[in-house]
Amino acid sequence: MSEKANSRGQRRKELEKQKKSKKTSTSGWLKRIIVACFIIGLAGLLFGGGLFAFYASSAPELDEESLKDPISSEFYDINGDVFATIGSESRDYVNYEDIPKEMEAAILATEDVRFYKHNGIDFYRLGGAVLANITSGFGSQGASTLTQQVIKNSFLQNEKTLKRKAQEAYLAYQLEQKYEKEEIFEMYFNKVLMSGNIYGFGTASESFFGRELKDLKLHEMAMLAGMPQSPNNFNPFKHPEAAEKRRNIVLRLMEQHGKITKAEMEEAQAIPLSEGLLAEEKRKPSNSTKYLAFLDIVLNELAAKSKDDSLADGLKVYTTLDPQAQGSVEAAFSGDNFPTKEIQAGMTVLDTKTGAIVAVGGGRDYGPSFEFNFAQDVSKRGIGSTVKPILDYGPAIEYLNWSTGHTLVDEKMNYSNSDQQIYNFDNEYMGAMTMREALYRSRNIPAVKAFKEVKSDDRKDFANSLGITGDYLDYESAAIGATTGINTIKLAASYAAFGNAGVFSEPFSIREIVYRDGETKKTFKPKSKPAMKDSTAFMVTDMLRDVVSERRGASGKAAIIPGLDVAGKTGTTNYTAKEFNDYNLSEGSAPDIWFAGYTTNYSIAVWTGYKERKNAINTADSNERTFAQRLFKDVMSNVSEGKDTPRFKRPNSVVEATVEIGTSPLRLASEFTPDNLKQTELFVRGSEPTEVSEEYEQIEVDAPSNFKAEYSEGDQSATLSWKHKAPKRDKDELDVAFEVSFAVDGGSPSVLQTTNQEGLIVTGITPGSTYTFSVVAIADGVRSEPTSTTLEIDAVEVPEQGEDENPGEGDGQGNSDGQGNGNGQGNGNGQGNGEGGSDDGSGEGTTPPEDDGTTPPEGDGTTPPEEEPTPPEDGGDDGGTDSSEGATNITEDENKARAASTDESDSDSSSSTP
Repeated sequence: MSEKANSRGQRRKELEKQKKSKKTSTSGWLKRIIVACFIIGLAGLLFGGGLFAFYASSAPELDEESLKDPISSEFYDINGDVFATIGSESRDYVNYEDIPKEMEAAILATEDVRFYKHNGIDFYRLGGAVLANITSGFGSQGASTLTQQVIKNSFLQNEKTLKRKAQEAYLAYQLEQKYEKEEIFEMYFNKVLMSGNIYGFGTASESFFGRELKDLKLHEMAMLAGMPQSPNNFNPFKHPEAAEKRRNIVLRLMEQHGKITKAEMEEAQAIPLSEGLLAEEKRKPSNSTKYLAFLDIVLNELAAKSKDDSLADGLKVYTTLDPQAQGSVEAAFSGDNFPTKEIQAGMTVLDTKTGAIVAVGGGRDYGPSFEFNFAQDVSKRGIGSTVKPILDYGPAIEYLNWSTGHTLVDEKMNYSNSDQQIYNFDNEYMGAMTMREALYRSRNIPAVKAFKEVKSDDRKDFANSLGITGDYLDYESAAIGATTGINTIKLAASYAAFGNAGVFSEPFSIREIVYRDGETKKTFKPKSKPAMKDSTAFMVTDMLRDVVSERRGASGKAAIIPGLDVAGKTGTTNYTAKEFNDYNLSEGSAPDIWFAGYTTNYSIAVWTGYKERKNAINTADSNERTFAQRLFKDVMSNVSEGKDTPRFKRPNSVVEATVEIGTSPLRLASEFTPDNLKQTELFVRGSEPTEVSEEYEQIEVDAPSNFKAEYSEGDQSATLSWKHKAPKRDKDELDVAFEVSFAVDGGSPSVLQTTNQEGLIVTGITPGSTYTFSVVAIADGVRSEPTSTTLEIDAVEVPEQGEDENPGEGDGQGNSDGQGNGNGQGNGNGQGNGEGGSDDGSGEGTTPPEDDGTTPPEGDGTTPPEEEPTPPEDGGDDGGTDSSEGATNITEDENKARAASTDESDSDSSSSTP
C-alpha cells in the first residue's frame, strides 16, 4: 500500500513540474511575440515616418494663387492641336460671408461633416477607410477632407499612391496652420469642378438655375452639393434621374447629421428636380470650344474610365478628334440643311478598324451648354430595322450556316403565343424570297423568323459581342427594332465589326492623359476582339451592299455614293395605336428614322427625329424620310475624299455559287434553269450545295416538218409553210418561234425573219435563181435541227427589139412598170413585161393582140403609172426578230388561196422580201 501511495505521489509531483514548465514556456513565447510585434511596429513606425518625411520633403510649396484659382485642363485633337480648354473661363467668385448656411450645411453633410473638428486630416474617417481598404483592397474608399481636396485640386495629381497621400496629408496640415477654416471652405467652394467648364457653386447656381445662391431653395442647394462627386453624371440637364437620386441622398445625409428635420427632408425630396431649373432657351452658351458635342463624349468617357481624374488637376487630354471630319459633320448639321424647323439629328463617325471616334454630331447648330446631345442621348429610342443584321441575320449565318440565298417566306404571322400580328411597313406580304432580298427590302416577317431560328443564348452572345446588351434580347419584337440602350456611338461600333472582318473594337475618344507633372501618363489602347467569323461579317456586308444599291425595292438608295464600296441599313420605328390616338398623328408618322453604314475606313450611324416623341417624322415626305441617309452620304463623301478606301474583300471562308431560286434545300442551277431563276449567292465554305437542280430538264425541240415552198409567178413570191409540234414542260406547251433563213444560188445563208407563225410569204423572188430556204424551231432557248427546201425559178425569155413585124401592136398593159394601159398602137411600144416594182402582177406583156394600127391607144405612153403601194412591214408579234421590208402576215383565207395545193391551208404565215 505504502509503495503504491509513494508512486502516486511521485507522479503528481512530476505532473506539477510539467505544468509549471509549460506555463513558463507559454509565457516566454508570448513575451517574445509581444516584443517582436513591438519591434516590428516600431520599425514600421520609424520606416513609415521616414518614408512620410521623405515624401513630405518633396511636396510642393503652398501657393495662394494656385489655392484659389482652378487649373486649366487642355484637350488635343489627332494633330496635337488644342481644341478646348476647361478651367480658363471667368467664375462667379463667392466670399465666405455670402455663402448661405444651408448651402454650407449641405456640402459638409455630404463631403466632410467633421470639417470644423479636425486639423486637415480626419483620423476617425481615416480609420474607417483603412479598414475598408484592408477588406476590399487599397483605394476602395477614400477619407479625404475638404482641406485635402483643396490641396489635391491645387497641387497634386489625382492618383491613389502612398506618395500622393503622404504629400496631401502634409500639405493639408500646413494649410490648416496657415489659413482659417472659413478661408479653406471658401477655397473649396469656388474651386471645385461642378460640370463641364463650370467651377464653383456660385457659377453653378447661375448656370443651372439662373439665380444667385441666396435665392436658391433647400432642394436646389442639395442638388448642387451632390454634384462634385461625379460632375458630368449628376448634371441635371443631361441626367435628370441620376441628379434627382443624388439630391435625395444629400437631403438624407443632412437629416442624418442634424442639419435639417425629417419633415424638411421629405418635403424637399418630394419636389420634382425640374422645378426651378433654367429653361433650355435661357441657358448660357459655352465659348470654350467649337467642338462641344465631341467634348461631351470625351468628358463622359473621362468620368467612366478614369474616375479619379479631375479636370481641376490640370490634365492634358489627347483625343481621337479629327478636325476635318468634325468640320464635315458640323457643316452637314447646319440648320439650313434640315427639312423642317424643329427636326433634329445625331451622328457618330468612327474608325472602322480601331473604334476611334473621329467626329460627333450632337444636333443642329450644336452650341449651347448642356444641350441634349443626340449622338449619345437617344438611347431610349428604338433603332428600327438597323437591328436586323445584329439580332436576326448575323446570328443565323454565324450559328446556322445560312447562305445569303436562304429561302424565307414573307407571309401573315403573329408573335409566338400571341394574337398580335406582325406587319411590314406596307402592310403587304411578298411570299418566298431569299434572305438577301428580305434584308434589302427590309421585310419584317422574315426577320422575326430568322430571330426565332437561333438559340436564345447564341443570339445574346452575338449581340453582346457587338456591345449590344439588354433584357429585350429575348423578345421577338426586338427582331424588328423594339430595343433600348443603343445610341449612335454603339450602333456605329457594332456595324464597324461587319466591315472589319468580324473584329469588334470598343468605341473610344481618349488616347492618352498626361498629368500636371508632364511625366505621368495613362494610355488608352483600342480594345478589340473577334466578335464573329469573318465569313459572317462578309456575308452580312455583301447583303447590306444591296440595301445601298439600285436594286428594285432597295431601302437605302438615297445613301448611294458613286465610287465607294458602301454597306448600310435603314431603320424606322413605329408609334403604338394609343400614341397615334393621343398625339393625333396622321398615317405615315414615325418617331425615329436611322441609318447606319460603313466602308473599310469609316462607320457612321445617324438618328433623325424630334426631341419630343409626340412630334413625328412624315414618311410620306421624301425629304424627311431620307434625311438620315442624305446626312450619311454627305459626311461619308467628305471624310472619304482624297483617301484610299479599299473594297470589302471576300475571305477564303466564303464561296460563291449560282443556285436555282426556289429550290429547298438550295441546289445549283442547271444549264436548263431559266435565267430569271438563276442567282449567285454566298455560302460558308463547306456548306455550299453540291447537287444540281433537276427541276428544269433539257427539252427536245423537234425540227419543223412538211416544209414546202410554192412559187407564184404572177407576183414573183414564194409561199413557205411547215408544220411543228410544240414541246411541253409540266404538261404545258412552250412558246415556239421559227427562224427562217435563205440562200441564193448557193451563197451564204441570211436570216430572213423570225416569226411565231407556221408560214411565211417571201416576195421579190428573182427568176433565174435558185433559193434554198431553211427553218429552225426555237423554244426556251433550245434550237431544233434545221429543215430546208429548195426553189429553182426559171428565167423569163424577153423577145429582142425588131423581131416583131408589127412593133406597134400589143396589148399595152406594161410600160416598164407593168401598169401601162395603152394598147400598144400608135406610139406605145407594147413591150412591157410587168417586171417593174409591182406586187400585183398586172403587167403581162405576153402575146401581142391583132390590131390594124389605126385605133389610137387608150394610153399614149406619156401618163405616169400609178404609184405602187408600199409593202407592209412585218406583222410578227415577238418584237425581237429581224424584220425585212415588205413582210406581211397571211390570214387564214389568204393562206388558203395562195397555198390551196398544199395541206397547210389552215396555218398562219407571214410575208418577207429577201
